[in-house]
Order: sequence, then structure tokens, then C-alpha cells
Amino acid sequence: MLAVPNWAAATDSITPVDPALLVPAQIDTVVVTAPEPRYVAPTLRDRIGRIWAPVLINGKGPYRLVLDTGATNSAVIHSVVAHLGVPLVESKKVRLHGVTGTAMVPIIEATSIEVGDLIIDDVKLPVLADAFGGAEGVLGTKGLGDKRIFIDFRNDLIQITKSRSQVPPAGYIRLPITFTRNHLLSFDIRVGGVRTKAILDTGAQLTLGNSALRDALIRHGREGVDETIVGVTLDTADGESFAVPPIGLGGIEIRNMRITFGEMFIFEKWKMNDAPALLIGMDVIGTLDKLVIDYKMRELHLRARR
Repeated sequence: MLAVPNWAAATDSITPVDPALLVPAQIDTVVVTAPEPRYVAPTLRDRIGRIWAPVLINGKGPYRLVLDTGATNSAVIHSVVAHLGVPLVESKKVRLHGVTGTAMVPIIEATSIEVGDLIIDDVKLPVLADAFGGAEGVLGTKGLGDKRIFIDFRNDLIQITKSRSQVPPAGYIRLPITFTRNHLLSFDIRVGGVRTKAILDTGAQLTLGNSALRDALIRHGREGVDETIVGVTLDTADGESFAVPPIGLGGIEIRNMRITFGEMFIFEKWKMNDAPALLIGMDVIGTLDKLVIDYKMRELHLRARR
């Protein structure tokens, strides 16, 4: 079973490392430990990467929220509500849309959320079940229209600043993006020889394809394995995963990937069922060295991992 909520953080690495070495007398084994990356971690062979942001809510925190380019609004889990000491507004429930379904959830009313140059006042935050693998909620795209997000997977760094339309340095690929009517980051790619509409979704663990893309790849002789997908609303969906040909992101190729395909609720919600479409999650995004999302320039700047 695959836990693949649209608002989902990857699990922490279980590999310990620490610069301080403790070698007790007469012990032959030396154990090396170091802290796990706090906010930004790459995708490795044994784990899926993540992008968390240190967010202040009502001046408290910072809380670690999943940066989610697939969600408009921010949200928190119940432990954050308890720490903030604010009441749930049960009378003003909102509808949450996830990859596999939809649900009504309560909200809290916050005076402000703040991270870097992003400051939003008087915000309503949906309250979600804890399905984030250690993160404390979601940072959505509201307020990012003139911002630049710099993500450094190598150095555990995320910065949100006002965009100054910086041209990326040498070694980066520039990829133009468009915004869908749902404010999603969209661009054209190829999966093998199949032209595909892609959505960048930093809040999703796994990359998901719609049935139109699956059918196009099956014609090329691909065979899949049945999977069950669990979304943030805890609804499930049946899927089929199989290895796909290289995914081309501008001048970067992502190889040796498996994608899960199916009739996902989110593709119907986004009206992306008719032509090949791909929701690119952290299993692909986390293979990069650095990623810049410049909302003002409407560009992605990508640098491949060496």
C-alpha cells in the first residue's frame, strides 16, 4: 500500500551521522552519528526527499510545514492548534481536496503566518489529520505571486524572498511555466516519446500519472504492478505502477523511475483526464541538486545533481 497524500512529506532518513565521535574504552566499534536535515532533504535510494519550510504562526514557532505547490491554502495539524492555544472554528468547516478524495475539515483563524519575505495576515487555516511524516502542516502558494523560492537539497536550505527577476547562474536549466486556473505550476515534458502536461507538486511524495499517459506508455510494451494509494483525506484509490522511459525536464533527464497510474480524483478535479498528464512529486524533484521556483518570472531553474 502506498501512502501518497497530495499534502505529504517524505519519511525521515534512518541513517545516523554526527561529527562528534564517542569511543568508550575497550570498545572496538566506532559509531558515527549526525543530525538529520531539518527542512530540505534529497531523494536517495532508500528514501524520498522533502521540502519543509520554517513558518511562524501568530509569531510562534517556527513550525515545519510542507511546501506544497499543489495547494493554494496553508493548513496545520492538531498538535499545532494545541500549541497555538487557539480554538477550532467547527461552524466554518471547509472542503479539502486531496489526490484520492475530498473531506470537510475544521479551521482555525490565525492573525498571521510568516516565512522569509512571505507574510500573510488574517488567514484561515484548515486543520488536517497528521499524515505528513513529521511535518506539522502545509504551506500553500497563496501570497507567492511575486516571490522566489530557492531550494538547496545538498545544504538543507530553503529561502523565500521577493523576486528580482534574477537570471540563474551557469549550470542551471531554465524551464518556463504557466499557471492553470487552479494556480498550479504547469509545463510540457516528454516521458519517453510521449508529450505530457506536467504539474509540479512538492507536496506529493510520489509521481502520479493519469490513465491517458498510462495507455500511451502501455502501447510501448510496459507492464505494471497493482498498487493502492492513500490520500490526505484517507480515501484510497487503485493504481498501477511500472517503470517508465526517461522523463525529460528541459535539458535534464530523470532515469530509472517508476510511476503510479490510475483514475485519481485529483486529475478529475483539475480536468486533466483527456490527455497525458503527470503530477511530479518529491521522488523526482528530490533528485535535483538545486531548484528555484520564480513565480514572478514564471520560470523554474533546475540544477542536476552531479
